[in-house]
Amino acid sequence: MGEDATGGLLAVPVADTLKRASREGRVMRTELREELWQAQTPQMFRCRLLVEALRVANPSVITDESGAIEHLGLHPKTGDGRCAQPESPYPQDLALAELILRNND
Repeated sequence: MGEDATGGLLAVPVADTLKRASREGRVMRTELREELWQAQTPQMFRCRLLVEALRVANPSVITDESGAIEHLGLHPKTGDGRCAQPESPYPQDLALAELILRNND
């Protein structure tokens, strides 16, 4: 990704079955998991490109840096993030991390 003109992000292939639902809560279709990736951080983009993307991004629609870059019509590169450091956004993640660390001793 270091030489890519657009930049990219680490991601992990989605293992879960994902459903797209209507506003009424009815399943419309099952998404093909082979085409889905769970984005991770950090994401890596050229500074000027990212600044411009964030400047024009709609904050109510864009949820990450890659989304802002995509909004410009660009296609960030994905890199396999399975070896990356996991995020811990929830307290239960810390308990899982502690269990993993204990079992690796």
